[in-house]
Amino acid sequence: MQIIRNEKLPSMRGPEDWFTGNVRIDPLYAKKDITHGAGALVTFEPAARTAWHTHPAGQTIIIISGLGWAQREDGPIEEIHPGDVVWFEPEEKHWHGASANKAMSHIAIQEEKDGKAVDWMEKVSDEQYFK
Repeated sequence: MQIIRNEKLPSMRGPEDWFTGNVRIDPLYAKKDITHGAGALVTFEPAARTAWHTHPAGQTIIIISGLGWAQREDGPIEEIHPGDVVWFEPEEKHWHGASANKAMSHIAIQEEKDGKAVDWMEKVSDEQYFK
């Protein structure tokens, strides 16, 4: 058994290349040599969101608080609420973040495939986000 003391893992601001708006990432656990996954608590201020992206092995997000939005390519923007568990299929192009007026926090869990966990793409424009 191993207990991870999360206070030793520093918070970080979401990189501007990957996010729009104010986003904080708090690592929960890192990938180890014998595992393929990692997890983080991600907090989005109102109107903050990820860029479009895919995950080679898929991604699970668990909504912890607030009100969020998520969209897969060519699909509608969907509201996501505390307690919702959202699964994005491998290679499914998508984005997720807070709603326009309320912050949202989720736990993000993703696994690596062939040494890669995510492929970042173009940012979600205000026109796409506010439609």
